[in-house]
Amino acid sequence: MFITLEGIDGSGKSTQARLLAAMLEAQGIKVVLTREPGGSKGAEEIRTLVLEGDPDRWSAETEILLFTAARRDHLEKTIRPALAAGHVVICDRFADSTRVFQGVTRGDLQDKVNLLHEAMIGVEPDLTLLFDMDPTIGLSRAKSRQTAEERFEDFGADFQIKVRAAFLELAAVHPRFALIDAGRSIDAIAADVAQVVTARLAKHRTQAHA
Repeated sequence: MFITLEGIDGSGKSTQARLLAAMLEAQGIKVVLTREPGGSKGAEEIRTLVLEGDPDRWSAETEILLFTAARRDHLEKTIRPALAAGHVVICDRFADSTRVFQGVTRGDLQDKVNLLHEAMIGVEPDLTLLFDMDPTIGLSRAKSRQTAEERFEDFGADFQIKVRAAFLELAAVHPRFALIDAGRSIDAIAADVAQVVTARLAKHRTQAHA
């Protein structure tokens, strides 16, 4: 089963991805925990290019190509082999982030994103957990981390508001999404995530054996 976690910057995805992986591993389930951009040697090198530096370093069109290149390498080296081995793959961000960050918030580029995705990736998650919260709180959390990877946070609050709206629009039309209220305690969020994933995993297994 392929599970992705999406949401605005600072919504707690990475923490919840780790907790989810630990919960499933405690049940004896083999898990590969990965992230985007990244998750393979080549993709991690591209991650540095797209997440560091000045906000105007790349155009949205160039970013689409860079993210897709990273995703293709990640798919070939990490995701497909893990799924073929019967593991659960938990990925912190995937194609929905490109659909939102490059396809919607910085111009009407959705058609380009989708065409490239179909041609070079062609894979959708079985389940996408969308961590939804107030964008101003998320941005303040993200900036407090003080890492070098703050290029998208540096676009500011209005950008994060657009990101949240675009994610909610995607979730409204794709049944693979499950909406998680990320404005609560880590434990409360983790309990919700565990409930959703356990139910979807059971359903996925039933369908696989049908």
